[in-house]
Amino acid sequence: RGWRTGYTRKTFHFLIFGSVSGLHAIWGTPAVCLFGLMTSVVVFSAVVHGRGHVMYEAIARENDEPHRTWYIIAPYLATLIGGVLANIWFGPAALAGYLVVGIADAVAEPIGVRFGRHRYRVWTLSRTVSHRSVEGSAAVFVASALAVTGAGALSAEIALGASAIVMVPLIALACAGVESISPHGWDNASMQIVPALLVGAYL
Repeated sequence: RGWRTGYTRKTFHFLIFGSVSGLHAIWGTPAVCLFGLMTSVVVFSAVVHGRGHVMYEAIARENDEPHRTWYIIAPYLATLIGGVLANIWFGPAALAGYLVVGIADAVAEPIGVRFGRHRYRVWTLSRTVSHRSVEGSAAVFVASALAVTGAGALSAEIALGASAIVMVPLIALACAGVESISPHGWDNASMQIVPALLVGAYL
């Protein structure tokens, strides 16, 4: 209580993906699936209870009116789709996707809102015009680079060799680009799949 929804929503987001990253690194995909099931119960309980419920109000943004509930469900589905596909297609590299979306996506909106002074327009994949800030995108770039490096530190199957000096910034740049063009509510999928793909291919 007393926190802005933007902060409570991103705190929930960070805790979910931070937990998933730790579970994946220690116990692998089965633990992630069990955690996902438990999280699904929490999310859908909030949706069923609706307005006024503490969990609903913590994750449903006021500026998403009149579609607050949809923008709980859409990111949930995006997270599920992105996580499942990243695990099936890229195995251990899925950890990079968890960390990128957990850290980079969590910091982009608060930094963009608080410090974003230089705005630019982009056409998203949903064919709508969206506005981003240079500061927010820069935060995604830096956080993505740290997340990919962290994935390499946590997983012996992600090699941070000499090529990482070049590849990590390039992967981070790709993540910042993907975040900027992802449709509202669906970046939880794209920002898991793209870094997992690139880390699996190049690191």
